[in-house]
Amino acid sequence: MARGNGPWIWDVDGNRYLDLVGSWGPLILGHRPAPVLTALHAQLERGWTFGAPTEGELQLAATVSERMPAIEMLRLVNSGTEAAMSAVRLARAVTGRAKLIKFAGGYHGHADALLVEAGSGVATLGIPGTPGITTGAAGDTLVASFNALADVEAAMTRWPGQIAAVIVEPVAGNMGVVPPEPGFLEGLRRLTRDDGSLLIFDEVITGFRVARGGAQERFGVTPDLTCLGKVLGGGLPIGAYGGGRAIMEQVAPAGPVYQAGTLSGNPLAVAAGLATLDALDERAYQQLEDAGARAANALQSAADAAGIPLTVNRVGSILTAFFTDGLVTDYASARKANATSFASWFQRLLAKGVSLPPSQFEAAFVSTAHDEEALAFLESALRYSFTDLQLAGASG
Repeated sequence: MARGNGPWIWDVDGNRYLDLVGSWGPLILGHRPAPVLTALHAQLERGWTFGAPTEGELQLAATVSERMPAIEMLRLVNSGTEAAMSAVRLARAVTGRAKLIKFAGGYHGHADALLVEAGSGVATLGIPGTPGITTGAAGDTLVASFNALADVEAAMTRWPGQIAAVIVEPVAGNMGVVPPEPGFLEGLRRLTRDDGSLLIFDEVITGFRVARGGAQERFGVTPDLTCLGKVLGGGLPIGAYGGGRAIMEQVAPAGPVYQAGTLSGNPLAVAAGLATLDALDERAYQQLEDAGARAANALQSAADAAGIPLTVNRVGSILTAFFTDGLVTDYASARKANATSFASWFQRLLAKGVSLPPSQFEAAFVSTAHDEEALAFLESALRYSFTDLQLAGASG
């Protein structure tokens, strides 16, 4: 790709596409939004890295804490991978326990212990999650099925007093979008509290995306630790992990758990993040909800009209079209979707000028820049792509 503006991107040959990738989620305001451009230009004039704290970092931390009260203190890092890796290390140090529970198809970055049965690119490429990872690094990672509280309870029963944390995407986004079933997140909160382990929400995708205060606000469940990224940096590299003061004060230099990064809290990423969060008011979230609903309805309607089995999962402005007629509630049911049909449909949609994540197991994103023109363009392209897919199937 060569450039972007609003909901559109252009490749090096000059072809225009409606962007439903959004840099995999950060571009919640679309490409080159005016408030972010203004903030970046102003920061460039002042400097772009100092190796020391800046006022912007404090402002961003205060903004996050106001939106997510469970985060009383936070540490800025450079990526979601760093955030999840650091949160797990902190949980192990605080609890004095080693084992971690994650969910099949959940992706928390590419740290060794978290790639076990991972989603995202690992699922797309069909590769094992552990090449190059030692048995010891993966050995303390236990895997449960998403939306299956019984799996978590069984693991805690088998390894009493040994589970440091449960890490979960509150809305799965890396096996495709899979919402939590009623009671699932509440159940995780109860089980971890009773077990003495910590609950980590990986809100790298959902943070400030599915609600002003992320998934923890939307579903009313408070985690012990939260991992953030993507929207937090407005499209520039950033990550963060945070939680209650008693836990976060265990991070150096206040405590013994070491973590550092040369460019963590980079002033440009902080400036872009502050400008993005400031633009996300109640009206913006309603706009995102409406655009997400319209895109999901257009997907389902076009598939139904063509007689093609499709299940659309959506939470707010993130969604996935699964080529299956069954419910998708976990990684096992997501993998029943027809990836070959998805690939054929993807190519037809791309030919009509719509850029979608090139995987059955990823989330698509709409932004506040997806206006009437963009959504009408999408509806037309979807009708064509499903009709053409139906005709191709009928012919052979």
